[in-house]
Amino acid sequence: MELRRDDSGQGPIVTGFAGRGFRVRDDVFPDGLLLSPVRALAWRDAPGIDGLTVAALGDLLDGEPRPEFLLLGTGGGLRQPPRSFVRDLEARGIGVEAMDSRAAARAWGVLRAEERWIVAALLPL
Repeated sequence: MELRRDDSGQGPIVTGFAGRGFRVRDDVFPDGLLLSPVRALAWRDAPGIDGLTVAALGDLLDGEPRPEFLLLGTGGGLRQPPRSFVRDLEARGIGVEAMDSRAAARAWGVLRAEERWIVAALLPL
């Protein structure tokens, strides 16, 4: 008998790591990953943490309903995002939770299992 977790209502979930990147089901995202409750996108040309801007997130924040917060994976270790980036998101009513990218990938799965409406930006490991 094979048991499998039912994650159909959670949207894309990070299922593992591959080199400096992330695995979502059968797809590998080597350069970084943008996640919403309905899609996973390769984050090509992801900036370093010090160069992070709202514009670098593309249309990640434009969905409805507005996300509760951005789960920010800062790479292989925890780094604080630029204060201007955090202020810009807070001005839109979106909070920021920063942690290393592995922890952020795990937190994403837990929060989506709770059906929290969030988005994530995971910098490469």
